[in-house]
Amino acid sequence: MMFDRERERRNDAVYAEHKEALARGERRVLRRTDTGELHSYPGDEIGFSPGRGQAQVRTWWGMGIVSAFLGLVFLGSSALLLASFGQRGGPEWGALFPIVLGGFGAWYTFGMARDEYRAAKLRKERGAPKPGGGYVS
Repeated sequence: MMFDRERERRNDAVYAEHKEALARGERRVLRRTDTGELHSYPGDEIGFSPGRGQAQVRTWWGMGIVSAFLGLVFLGSSALLLASFGQRGGPEWGALFPIVLGGFGAWYTFGMARDEYRAAKLRKERGAPKPGGGYVS
């Protein structure tokens, strides 16, 4: 990889602009874009990628699929627990763990999908580039 003096000048300008925005009290996040250049994002343009636990799913619809799967785990485990009440052996209390896991996971991942959908929509409206992976130190 060659040193690109022009890219470094643009990155320095973005960094200076980012520091000025922080000094004015704006809530900003400095990240590299998919192309590797720096960009100062307002907090509402980030969503979950690439922050919030370094999610491997990078799109809102991908996280929606994860949320739907966890919702099915919740519903299936709930049906298993309710069906076991009619059995002679007694209730299957072991189904409580996947009920809690599926319910919390579906709720959490749905929130992440919603946040990423809103952030992607704002980035598209404002013409901001898609954030890349990792923070800038």
